[in-house]
This record gives sequence, C-alpha cells and structure tokens, in this order.
Amino acid sequence: MWAIIITLPAVQADFGIDRGGASLPYVATMLGFALGNLVLGRAVDRFGIVPVLIGAALSLGAGFALSALAPSVVVLSLLQFAVGLGTAASFGPLIADISHWFLRRRGIAVSIAASGNYLSGAIWPVVLSPLLASQGWRAVFLALAGIAVAGMIPLALMLKRRLPEGASVAADTAAALARSASGLSPRALSGLLAIAGIGCCVAMSMPQVHIVAYCVDLGYGPAVGAEMLSLMLLGGVASRIVSGLIADRLGGVRTLLLGSVLQMLALFFYLPFDGLVSLYVVSLVFGLAQGGIVPAYAIIVREYLPAREAGARVGFVIMATLIGMALGGWMSGWIYDVTGSYHLAFINGIVWNAANIVIMLAILARGRAGAAPLPA
Repeated sequence: MWAIIITLPAVQADFGIDRGGASLPYVATMLGFALGNLVLGRAVDRFGIVPVLIGAALSLGAGFALSALAPSVVVLSLLQFAVGLGTAASFGPLIADISHWFLRRRGIAVSIAASGNYLSGAIWPVVLSPLLASQGWRAVFLALAGIAVAGMIPLALMLKRRLPEGASVAADTAAALARSASGLSPRALSGLLAIAGIGCCVAMSMPQVHIVAYCVDLGYGPAVGAEMLSLMLLGGVASRIVSGLIADRLGGVRTLLLGSVLQMLALFFYLPFDGLVSLYVVSLVFGLAQGGIVPAYAIIVREYLPAREAGARVGFVIMATLIGMALGGWMSGWIYDVTGSYHLAFINGIVWNAANIVIMLAILARGRAGAAPLPA
C-alpha cells in the first residue's frame, strides 16, 4: 500500500503530469483498500480468513505486475484499485478475525495485528529504494508482485479460524451493556465513527502521502523522503503497540481521543520546521502520535457492537478511514498545485483533525460511552 507513495515523484516524471494527477493512483489504491475492507470483512464473517488472504495475494500479484506495464496514469490508477482491494485483506478483515480470540487483552492483540502494514512501510521503502533509483518504479512494482504472492500464500495457509466456544456470547453481552450505557444504536455509533474516521485520516494522509514529494521540493531528494516515511511508520508501530496496552485499560474511545489530540499537535510542528534534522524529528513524533488511531476504531466496534458482525462493522469503519486517507491525499496534492506549497495543506489537515476530536468528545460525553466496557 505504500509503493505508490514512494514512487509518486517518479510516476509524475514518467507521465509528465502535475502533482494532483500523480496522486490519483494513490487515491485509487485507497479507494480499493476502503472497499476491500468492507467486502472482504463480510467474506471473513462467512468463509474465514484463509481463502480471503489467498485471494488477496493473487489480486496483489496481478495488480502490481500489470501496473508495471501501465501506459498512462489512468490505467495505472485502475490497476492500483485492484492492488488496494488485495491489500485490504490483511488489515480490517485480519483485525476482525484476531479480535474474536481475546476479551481482556483484545486491545494489544488488535494493535499487534494492525502493526503489520506500518512495519512493512518502515522496511520496504528502504529495501526497495536502490531498485527504484537504478531501475525505476516499474521494476519496483514487478518485484512487489512476486513478493506478495510468494510471501502471503504460504503464511495464509498457516492460519486457521476457530471461534472459541462461548466467546461470542460473552463478547456480545459485554457489547450490549456498553452500548446501552452510551445510548447509541449500532447504526448511529457506526455512523459517528465513520465520520470521525474520515476527519482523522484526511489529517493523517498529509505527511504520509506527501512526505517524499515534500522532501523533493525542499531539495533533500526522494531517498531522504523515503527514510522519513520509514521513520514515521516505525514510530507508528511503537505507537500502535502502546495504544493497544492503553486501550486495554482505558477503552477504545479514550485511546482514540488521546491519539487524535497528539496527531494534531504533531501536525502543527510541520508548519515552522522544514530543516533536514527537524523534519526527521517531526516525522518520528508524528508517527509516535498517530499510529494507534485506526486500530482504536476496531477496538471500539468490538467493545460496543455484536461479535457476529465484527468483520462487516470493522470493515465499514475502516473503509471510512481509508476514504479519508484517499480524500486527504488528493486534497493535499490539489492544494499544492493551487498554492505552490504544502503550508495550507498542513493547515487543512489540522482543521479536519479538529473535527475528529469534536466527534469523539461528543461520544465521550454521552454518559459512560468513553469508559471501558464491563468485562464479560
């Protein structure tokens, strides 16, 4: 899912397009990722995680291989939609599947599972940067096609899905108690979480999507931008693990609110600092701030909504967050094209982040909605 970000400047140069146009394949990837979380989440509820992951690996392999042959940015964008679909299987659907196995330690379990895509974002940009520099972005995509198929299918075959006896009933009892205390229906809570997810992820996408291009504009080069993205995502891995531990003590709502406030503060730091060393530091701070936000949505869903709907509900909320990532990635590119800098793009992210905080405070204010649900 990070490949198109790392290769954005190269894709822009290859096709001779502006920054907004070069962001379209990323938007398509996120839209496919968003839809895949919803559709594949439902599939996991019905068929289990193993066939879903195998199908996803094949989708990734085909999508990346054909993308390497794309003659235009339009074709590349369409193919990246398939890549996004495949990527989704190892996020929301996998999180929903692992959440069935834990009650007391669900927060840390979900956070560990959700850390995989951030860990990949910390590793692969560094590993593939020499190939990008020497052979171009198309060679990178061909390499990823092989890596996805060869790596994911054997790992998927090692997984099995078995819901422990009685766990579903216990989880549903705890969720019903928490939902009753909040006074929110399942549909209302899902809707609020979806809107909040769009807000936080429009903000989150600004540094994540455009940090490489931002570094190119500042004269530091794409390799430095890739290193900053890796540092940001490595910080996100640590943030997700810590946030999981916090969620087990404070509940999902308070954990999400804490992460959202810290993310907005980190975004403010990008406004005055654009030196090389300071950008490395700010990128790490941003990663440490925002990593636990998206997994917290899944934790909230599992705390307040029925276990039998976990795949569909988690998929729906995660889909909303990814729509926010896609929207924010495009908006930041468009703002850059209009203004000639990323300054207003950072401010735009801060405003959307503030909207997320307001929604989460509203949920927290409804009785005991922000408290950790009673243990089953």
